[in-house]
Amino acid sequence: MKPVAIFRHSPTEGPGYFAIFLEAHGIPWRLVAIDQGEAVPAAADEFSGLCFMGGPMSVNDPLPWIEAACALIRQAASKNIPVIGHCLGGQLMSKALGGQVTRNPVKEIGWGAIEGAGDPVARHWLGDFAGRSSMAFHWHGETFSLPEGSSRLAGNAHCANQMFALGPHLAMQCHVEMTPEMIAKWGEQWDDERVAEKDRASAQSPARMLADIGQCLPAMRQLANQLYTVWIGGLAR
Repeated sequence: MKPVAIFRHSPTEGPGYFAIFLEAHGIPWRLVAIDQGEAVPAAADEFSGLCFMGGPMSVNDPLPWIEAACALIRQAASKNIPVIGHCLGGQLMSKALGGQVTRNPVKEIGWGAIEGAGDPVARHWLGDFAGRSSMAFHWHGETFSLPEGSSRLAGNAHCANQMFALGPHLAMQCHVEMTPEMIAKWGEQWDDERVAEKDRASAQSPARMLADIGQCLPAMRQLANQLYTVWIGGLAR
């Protein structure tokens, strides 16, 4: 089986639980370290799927690899090679497939519920989570629009578009890949966020994020397992 390519855009935003899940299911993967200057591969069909992780940059920034990543996503979509994106990765997918990335009304940081849609596409992806609340982790100040032909899977009061699906492709604004170590490391960047007064209801302190791991992480793992299971079902074996 060809490996899944996992694109890392920042040293602290690695594959986390996504890689653990792939390994548990016997699926090989290869890290593409954009943060270390590695080039975006030219051919999507070298891989069984593409996974794009998060990052502190914007897809609207004039970075040399962003258009190459978008072109690879479009190439994968044209060949029915599944793509999955987490936060920045979901925004890259939206931009590549015809959507837009703009400033979210508030910064959303820390644990927070998302509300699953209840239509047939959402039931396919979300299973028992369709039509109800589930737990996710968040760290973003921008948001994506839905590309033409895609289906909105989830949203919440702070961010209308938390997930969309388009065929075998899944884009997420939220971070279901988090591990306790990643949460602790990201918490060290809290002071860089300059959280405004209007963000107070949507942003947790690092201490609160860590304190809520025991309660929130197991619930999010259930959601991640559901989403990742459906996504790997589209991989060519």
